Amino acid sequence: MSEKKSHGNVNPDGFDATTADNGPAGLPENAFRELAADESYTPVMHPAHNYPEVTPYSVGMGLVLAVIFSAAAAYLGLRVGQVFEAAIPIAIIAVGLSGALGKRNALGQNVIIQSIGACSGVIVAGAIFTLPALYILQAKYPEITVNFLEIFCSSLLGGILGILFFIPFRKYFVKDMHGKYPFPEATATTQVLISGEGKGAEGGSQAKTLVIASLIGGIYDYLLATFGWWAENVTSIASQWGATLAEKTKLVFSVNTGAALLGLGYIIGIRYAFIICAGSFFVWWVLIPLIGTYGAPEITSLAPGAIFSDYARLIGIGGIAMAGVLGIIKSWGIIVQAVGLAGRELKGKSSAAKEVRWQTDISMKAIVYMIVVALVAVLLFFWFGVIHSFWQALVAWVVVAVIAFLFTTVAANAIAIVGSNPVSGMTLMTLIIASAIFVGVGLNGTSGIVASMVIGGVVCTALSMAGGFVTDLKIGYWLGSTPRKQECWKFLGTLVSAATVGGVILVLNKVYDFSNPDIIAAPQANAMARVIEPLMMGGDTPWILYMAGAVLALILNWLGVPALAFCLGMFIPLQLNTPLLVGGAIAWWVGSRSKDEAVNAARRDRGTLISSGLIAGGALFGVFAALTRFCGFEYTNPLSGSTTQTLGIVLYALLIIYLLWDCMRAKKA
Repeated sequence: MSEKKSHGNVNPDGFDATTADNGPAGLPENAFRELAADESYTPVMHPAHNYPEVTPYSVGMGLVLAVIFSAAAAYLGLRVGQVFEAAIPIAIIAVGLSGALGKRNALGQNVIIQSIGACSGVIVAGAIFTLPALYILQAKYPEITVNFLEIFCSSLLGGILGILFFIPFRKYFVKDMHGKYPFPEATATTQVLISGEGKGAEGGSQAKTLVIASLIGGIYDYLLATFGWWAENVTSIASQWGATLAEKTKLVFSVNTGAALLGLGYIIGIRYAFIICAGSFFVWWVLIPLIGTYGAPEITSLAPGAIFSDYARLIGIGGIAMAGVLGIIKSWGIIVQAVGLAGRELKGKSSAAKEVRWQTDISMKAIVYMIVVALVAVLLFFWFGVIHSFWQALVAWVVVAVIAFLFTTVAANAIAIVGSNPVSGMTLMTLIIASAIFVGVGLNGTSGIVASMVIGGVVCTALSMAGGFVTDLKIGYWLGSTPRKQECWKFLGTLVSAATVGGVILVLNKVYDFSNPDIIAAPQANAMARVIEPLMMGGDTPWILYMAGAVLALILNWLGVPALAFCLGMFIPLQLNTPLLVGGAIAWWVGSRSKDEAVNAARRDRGTLISSGLIAGGALFGVFAALTRFCGFEYTNPLSGSTTQTLGIVLYALLIIYLLWDCMRAKKA
């Protein structure tokens, strides 16, 4: 239980007035933990003061970075099949530029730069997971047509819906649930942004620790991705006994040796990491051996990875869907409060005047009006731009509105827990549900394919935006930005990113041709194309697998196990989950070795800083690795598979030892 502390003169708005005259400093001690009953959180930029946030510099730089990273992320994600998160590299650039230009009070402006620029990553994810599937299927069905307006409107409207649907839930996720969710990506980005504001010896020491960890993590991951001198995934099937075991029992063990994932696991912590890995272990060590041993002959002949992709993973998708429904039910009180607030504001009873700058959102009255306008625009787009039948467009509109709203909290929950948005799984479920409905109302064939993929693009982008936006707003909460300013300027970033992504997709198809997977990967879009074609052209849907996942989620919820975290583990590959458990175990170990709780807290905090550096370095150097591949650099690793596996174990062990050693160096303040 947290020790109660004295917090000076806490005013009715919930912050410590005694610190109002202090400028930006390091993150408060209670930034990452739950608050005691009499405790409040005071952000870095004090709520009683106004700081430069929206300026020509911050907006202009944010838009420039949104264009650059939208083009880069779309290009690399489709060309080489590697998608990177833009938020952390943009934060690093923002801090570097403000330092180089000698900007004073740059923290608020850097938050706006990051928030606008981060639109690139979420819009790209929404677009490239779905819309290139139309080009892929066009090679087989020439009557399918795609144009810039469809891509642009799908991305833009989806992004706008994601912003508007999430804003009413901002206070619940970023304020009411303070310390209850790990927010790994937001934590890493916040540490990067605050590193540029360090004052005195302590601030300089923290910045130095972050930079060193970023360089270690970045160089480690760059060498791993570019040269492959050690194995990226250490797996049991690389050995003779492991291959035999996998062949006979379908049992596999694997762990990704990357630095970024290790840091991610540390920040997530042992509790959620264990639940996520429990879901992964259940799939890989229970379901896959059962299906692969006692299933039909065509299944037992498959490799464990193929059984995961074609069967077991679909159970996880059903679980995620049901976890989302359960989340909506549990959050019903929050939804009712938001609707009630909107109703009061529509009657002219606004409560905005009672709120401090730090907790001021766009008014609920404006949100309601904008949601209505956005939904009307979506209906008109479907009617005149995609389906050309009002009845069928109305059905599609209802599907989009309901699913996008229901899964908004699921996407936000996923990002808050594991830092990874299962948007492709939720979009796949949306496509399947929408396709079943469309076939029922007579919309099938190639026209049904176009409608489903464009509608899937809207939903995918909305969910991607909701998941990404919770990260931005949590960063703003920790640092003390004005939420209303982040929310307003997010729309402009969405517009610019949607236009950029639409143009890049069109150009890439003309230059490389999406229908040739040997030239352009587009892995998610290819998966969507494989699913949607039999649905619209006649085929079977694995409803039993989805239902099994849904029933499992209900049982987990009944047992008190967080169903979303468990089912996320079922959906995400094993090698990406096991590092989370390793990092979480390190966080538990370093935070429990001393009898002095102050020493334990200092070690945990230093580990959070180091892990943030590993994530930041991995994200930034991951972009460099992808660019290296794109520029045509080809390296043939002369080492044997067994050697790289051994080196992978050794290098990963050294990385773990570094994290442990550096954490244990911390001393209490």
